[in-house]
Amino acid sequence: MNELEIMEQKVTTLLKSYAANEFVAREMAPLVAQKSLLEQHLYQDLGFPNRFVMGRFMKTNFPALAAQKPKDILWKKYIYDTIGMVAPACFNCSDQINCFACRLAEECA
Repeated sequence: MNELEIMEQKVTTLLKSYAANEFVAREMAPLVAQKSLLEQHLYQDLGFPNRFVMGRFMKTNFPALAAQKPKDILWKKYIYDTIGMVAPACFNCSDQINCFACRLAEECA
């Protein structure tokens, strides 16, 4: 397995563990994981018009994970922090100052 496949598998496993139901675990978790490897913000990668719609999608489909996410951290960053990795898009992102200002758990709680 290459590094991207490992990342995708870890994100899929994480999302499945928080899925609202079997359909979400089987269909949505792998889709979100696959899209999380793309180069834009996750809401853009998934085709949502804005972060508000993305948040609503995550609250509906992965409610326990959404409840744990700090408000001031972006979804892709949060997911990858949770699995202990850095998303491929984060290396080239122009929003790093805002996104990386938050450290998972201790500083954002």
